[in-house]
Amino acid sequence: MAGCVAAWRSERPPLTANAAPRMMNKGLEPECPIKHAAVVNTKAIPLFPLQTVLFPGGPLPLRVFEPRYLDMVSRCMKDSEPFGVLLVAEGPEVGGKAAIMHTQAVGTLATICDWYQGTDGLLGITALGGDRFRLLSMTRQDDGLSIGEVELIEPEAYTPLPDKYALMSDLLRGVIEDLGRLYETVEKHYDDMSWVGFRFAEILPLDLQRKQYCLEMEDPLARLEFLRPFLRAIREEQTQ
Repeated sequence: MAGCVAAWRSERPPLTANAAPRMMNKGLEPECPIKHAAVVNTKAIPLFPLQTVLFPGGPLPLRVFEPRYLDMVSRCMKDSEPFGVLLVAEGPEVGGKAAIMHTQAVGTLATICDWYQGTDGLLGITALGGDRFRLLSMTRQDDGLSIGEVELIEPEAYTPLPDKYALMSDLLRGVIEDLGRLYETVEKHYDDMSWVGFRFAEILPLDLQRKQYCLEMEDPLARLEFLRPFLRAIREEQTQ
């Protein structure tokens, strides 16, 4: 079953602030409503808007070259503070660097866990997804970096994976092993319904709107049910 990974996702290359992979649309619409999770507290964080969705517990490789983000990474590493990743809303950024970028309202904290200097001289980092947050307001610094006032969303509690989803857990284990280095430092929780759902949401070739939908969902069981048809469709394609 792990051999299906080639159709789902190749080893994810580092993203940049201006480029990210667009996932294909499978034509399935959301069927379950999004609930608002409990809020923990509020704080101000630097924001890194991207054309990707970061999930709690998931890895995010980035190559950083813009001065505003290089400074942000330096400060975050020095102070051991996270930055926020938000999905850029559809449509071009108006006004360039001086304008406020339009993003989705729910994002994920990212903590830098590794870095390297590429052969091309660019800084590469790997960040790990933490708590989700809801954006309250956004301001722009003189250097173009966005600062967001956010409210942190309470993490989903550990929930044992029901027996009916055991095959999904086994399949995920094989896929992550095949993905190699990207997931080497990620803690594995194959018996946790929330963790399994977030991993499938980031690995499956969903379009960005459906990935964002999965991020915003509060019910881990509903998230798994939403993802099952996509997983089933891909497995059927592999057997044809």
